[in-house]
Amino acid sequence: MLTYKMLIDGQWADAALGETFETRNPYTGDVWAAIPKGTKEDAERAVEAAHKAFTSGTWPKLTASDRGHLLRRLGDLIAENAERLARIEVTDNGKLINEMLFQLKYIPQWYHYFGGLADKIEGAVIPIDKPETFNYTRNEPLGVCVGITPWNSPLLLLSYKLAPALAAGNTFVAKPSEFTSASTLEFAKLVEQAGFPPGVFNVVTGFGADVGETLTTHKHVAKIAFTGSEGTGRKIGELAARNFKKVTLELGGKSPHIVFADAEIDNAVNGVISGIFAATGQTCIAGSRLLVESKIHDQVLEKVIALAKTARMGDPLSTSTQVGPVTTPPQLEKILGYIDIAKGEGAECLLGGARPSNSELGNGWFVEPTIFAGVRNSMRIAQEEVFGPVLAVIPFDTEEEAIHIANDTNYGLAAGFWTQDMRRMLRVSAAIQAGTVWVNTYRTISYMSPLGGYKHSGIGRENGMASIQNYLQTKSVMISTAESVANPFIMR
Repeated sequence: MLTYKMLIDGQWADAALGETFETRNPYTGDVWAAIPKGTKEDAERAVEAAHKAFTSGTWPKLTASDRGHLLRRLGDLIAENAERLARIEVTDNGKLINEMLFQLKYIPQWYHYFGGLADKIEGAVIPIDKPETFNYTRNEPLGVCVGITPWNSPLLLLSYKLAPALAAGNTFVAKPSEFTSASTLEFAKLVEQAGFPPGVFNVVTGFGADVGETLTTHKHVAKIAFTGSEGTGRKIGELAARNFKKVTLELGGKSPHIVFADAEIDNAVNGVISGIFAATGQTCIAGSRLLVESKIHDQVLEKVIALAKTARMGDPLSTSTQVGPVTTPPQLEKILGYIDIAKGEGAECLLGGARPSNSELGNGWFVEPTIFAGVRNSMRIAQEEVFGPVLAVIPFDTEEEAIHIANDTNYGLAAGFWTQDMRRMLRVSAAIQAGTVWVNTYRTISYMSPLGGYKHSGIGRENGMASIQNYLQTKSVMISTAESVANPFIMR
């Protein structure tokens, strides 16, 4: 069994109280690593280290081009270690090796992109209406930023936050999920190897009540970037607001996936399966509500069920596996609970609906790919985030009805629809209330394109040029060239 340490101020350290907690392999249920159980004291040390690195030492003296060079070097190191990091993430969270290896090979692009953007952060000279006044703006870093990441894609979602934060000149404290901390601690070794000064990047592991709340409320923390549940995001937002800290919150989703009658049906079916059963449904952007035009409802449903039945459950480290285990025991119980709720509300379970009986899956935390038909959009299975391989199918008759159903939820993270009508592509994309809308595709992401939610799905945007503004503040500088000062009692 591996035993990890935290990275604080350039030093690898045990938790202040010397305690650890176990992390388990979702496929076997076995303990495979011991993680430091950080405390309030550890979190405070990490923030103080990041604050010191931001205000003194070598980091604030580096040019923007120097910061960019370090980021690009980090990207290269991630690429060199992609397979090793991917296997650690699979062992920790149970997601498929095919997906995690894709992510780890793609993650370097975040550090290359924002490394290139670091020295493109510019202010402006403003020709204001005041005579004899020279006005310009500066975009400056915020200070200490905290990134709190979930268990489903730890390093990808960390990169959404860390790359723009460092490019902008901030320092950083990462708090990974207590269920999947190992890959972030392994990643921290690469940050150190890349040559970042001590204290610029710190990792504190532990639980929300001790570590997370301390990081969120510490006086030296300027910003919190969080990906996770709506409930935790609301609490973070409330705590941050007490001291006017900036926040980026990427929260839950109940994304509609719409199939119109003119769609290429086989392509749409592949997209539907990708949207909900890939990643075992454990993604905020999961297309968990399938809206199908009534005239093709039965045909699409039959094809979706037939394809879902072929999904191979098994060892997530095997490249032939298509559906892996659920990451945590609490999440397993939550998913099974929602399946019972859906049955109790009258939804018809046409596929799955239980833990698999296959003995080859052993003690793994698996849930069968599950499909419910006869769903009304008012049902809890259509309104609340399950975060698992559970699909709710809802028929509609008109485009207007599809849009109404799609928007009739508290969430607005993502949406997708399938059609061959270009006018409809533009109309529906404009009408759907979601931060990302996919047309004739699903689960496409890019480091260049902003991601974030409407309504309860969050605040702010990650990725793309827009995201770096979340890690900057603008200062306006006015210099008078006048020979004398006018009446001091009158506003200039």
